[in-house]
Amino acid sequence: MTKNAIEKPEFSYLVKVGHVSANPIQVHVEADTRECASLAEVWKVEAVNSLSADLQIARWKKDGIRIKGHVSGEIVQACVVTLEPITSTIEQEIDQIFVPEGSKLARIVLDGAGEMVLDPDGPDLPESFVGDTIDAGALIAEFAALDIDPYPKKEGATFTSHIESKPEDDGKPSSFAALKDWKKD
Repeated sequence: MTKNAIEKPEFSYLVKVGHVSANPIQVHVEADTRECASLAEVWKVEAVNSLSADLQIARWKKDGIRIKGHVSGEIVQACVVTLEPITSTIEQEIDQIFVPEGSKLARIVLDGAGEMVLDPDGPDLPESFVGDTIDAGALIAEFAALDIDPYPKKEGATFTSHIESKPEDDGKPSSFAALKDWKKD
């Protein structure tokens, strides 16, 4: 990793926690050409044509920050069958709460037996942050990556022309097949 990569993340939009009030603010964030190219490298896609988000940022309880909004974008990937470029859209909803590191609000709820209580349909656990800044750009990139199809396939493309093995090779091997070349001397 280069020094420049450490200093400048792929996509960044810093939110100063001290400047966020209880009244939500609306923010539109959009990746520039350099950020799109960097994200394409990280996500291992051919191109990121666009990435943007409309966010609502507000104070949550006393020390936390809540970021809600919608992420949208367009990427180009190679079809897993034909290797032709496919354009895909990204549409994700964000609803994430951040609390200062060590906050009581980030504690995991335990039942009487010491088991963790998680509601799969409930809200995500709050993320913690250090210092006075949250990178909403990194959050946007993380949620966008969740919507990338790992095996994009062009409509109508099939694997019919490629055969891995012959039907006669798929039979059960003989128990002695491994021994047949053992003693050829």
